[in-house]
Amino acid sequence: MIELKSAAELDVMREAGRVVARALAACRAHAAPGVTLRELDEVAREVIFGAGATSPFLDYHPRWSPSPFPGVICASVNDAVVHGIPGPQVLGDGDLVSIDCGAVVDGLCGDAATSFVIGTATDADLALIDCTERALRAGIDTARPGARIGDISHAIGSVARAGGYGLLRHHGGHGIGRAMHEEPFVPNEGKPGEGLKLVPGVVLALEPMLHAGGRDGYSSDDDGWTLRTDDGSRAAHVEHTVAITVDGPTILTLP
Repeated sequence: MIELKSAAELDVMREAGRVVARALAACRAHAAPGVTLRELDEVAREVIFGAGATSPFLDYHPRWSPSPFPGVICASVNDAVVHGIPGPQVLGDGDLVSIDCGAVVDGLCGDAATSFVIGTATDADLALIDCTERALRAGIDTARPGARIGDISHAIGSVARAGGYGLLRHHGGHGIGRAMHEEPFVPNEGKPGEGLKLVPGVVLALEPMLHAGGRDGYSSDDDGWTLRTDDGSRAAHVEHTVAITVDGPTILTLP
């Protein structure tokens, strides 16, 4: 069942989104060669808990996972696409990092992700990140009353495929609200005109995940969480929480 959010609930989700945006900005500012992923998690914890919010990531334990997630961020480096555990890995010059973060304020969630390069960036990495961000923007621009989920999926997938990139198979965006993952599922590729019709009050977390190698496959690390491109190519992941309103899409995860 899809629960429509009231104006008051959207205001609370916007506050949660602001916490997420600040945590992501703090991680990005702290990230540098020699810094560990665990340090970035500690930075995000200070922002989230310092704001009086909680983390929907910490101790999250879906049925498919062998253990609860141990961090407040997912930190995925180079060929890791999503769900990377923020552990002792040390960042180096040229690493491509994707940080995914969430926050809960008064029982309502915000969820967003960003990708960036540590130090020296190659043209290929910058192009990958740029295309991922443009795919997200295309999806957001399509998220209007009267559109359908397939319209969003088609917009995201068209940008990604035009750039020659792959898309993480079986993964995509989702509804969000009192739970981090709610209905509906939002594929990152699809047919326009299909799926749920959007109405004001629907809130979606849109998140394209692009593979530089052009393939869609992935493998899972022994930790049961980290997903990597199956060809070893680099990946980028960006995300915003977006509300469908009578005036069009409203991004809730901005500073």
